[in-house]
Amino acid sequence: MKAISPVRLVGLSSFCSMASMRMCDPMLGGLGQEFAVTTGDAANVIAAYTISYGVLQMFYGPLGDRVGPLRVIWLATLASAVLSWITAISPSLDALVLARAAMGAAAAGIIPLSVAWVGDHVPNAQRQEALARLMGATVFGMMVGQWFGGFVTQHWGWRFAFVGLGVLFGLAVWRMHSQLKTLPRFVAPEEAVSLVNYWQSTLRLLTESRVQWVLGATLAQGALVLGTLAFFPIRLVAHFGFSLSEAGTVMVLYGVAGLIYSQLARQSMALLGEKGLAWWGGSLIAVGMCLLALADWPVLAVLGCTLSGLGFYMMHNTLQMQATQMAPHAQSMAITLFACTLFFGQTVGVSLMARCLDASGLAEALLVAAAGIVVLCMVIARGVQLPEKLNPP
Repeated sequence: MKAISPVRLVGLSSFCSMASMRMCDPMLGGLGQEFAVTTGDAANVIAAYTISYGVLQMFYGPLGDRVGPLRVIWLATLASAVLSWITAISPSLDALVLARAAMGAAAAGIIPLSVAWVGDHVPNAQRQEALARLMGATVFGMMVGQWFGGFVTQHWGWRFAFVGLGVLFGLAVWRMHSQLKTLPRFVAPEEAVSLVNYWQSTLRLLTESRVQWVLGATLAQGALVLGTLAFFPIRLVAHFGFSLSEAGTVMVLYGVAGLIYSQLARQSMALLGEKGLAWWGGSLIAVGMCLLALADWPVLAVLGCTLSGLGFYMMHNTLQMQATQMAPHAQSMAITLFACTLFFGQTVGVSLMARCLDASGLAEALLVAAAGIVVLCMVIARGVQLPEKLNPP
């Protein structure tokens, strides 16, 4: 059997993982109506997913070291397929929240280990391109998930969205299983650390001031940006008159802006530098959120979503660069902490925004978040450290 390239092998799983994360964003209004709860209460399905997704990041790294990253990805994809179908038959909101938490725990093992596995199996000369293609699969998954969730919920009901997602996860399972049989038996490296040592090292890392600064900024970004993102479709439907499928389509522009930035990242860095990316990124997000909160014309809402997406990737890329440099002696662990903190911040943001929504204060909450993002981009710009300062000759 002809071997499939590493990116093609894990790309579908990564696509599905990100689609499953964002698919519930445009569903919240429909879920609230079906289960006779407020839209804010329905948002627990997003918070449950993100908190388990973030926490489980800390466990999959050591597990991948011991049993092999591709086998862990395959098991996580299989679990995600089964849980997608279980989610589709949830009889109550509590059951749905529990199923989404389990899905987040399973899907957490896909993208980080996919990045690691591609890095191990692609030569240095082609690695940057391969990782960019993998990032494209994840961003495309976010775009399709937001559109698919809104479209299917409007026309057939939210349960069919999870049935379809389970089928896609199942295709990824079948593809990887056929390749796993051709791979040699994985042997864990002798230097694999024990779980106790892993957690001790993590706690020591958290005492370093630079790590604390980066993770603090990351927590704020998760809460202020990703936490509010889940409520963009609700604003588009309730204030601008979009249908669920139209709102999901508009949210695709958030991901499109990210893809555009990924193609211009090198030029943007050369032109603006990391400090400039933080400033401009935060400013674009704030302007986009203000348009969603204050404007009445649908075209301005579309512009607001696009600007917010472009700004997020500019700011996020800056923080991601700082995360790769904050602890050179423990880089893998540092990136894991970065991802975990980002999703924990998203959970906090979703919970706060849900309360504002139930109090009929979504527009005001968007304005507060925009103000917080302005402050955050100032903090990030002032705190950015360049590589030569971190590693002097």
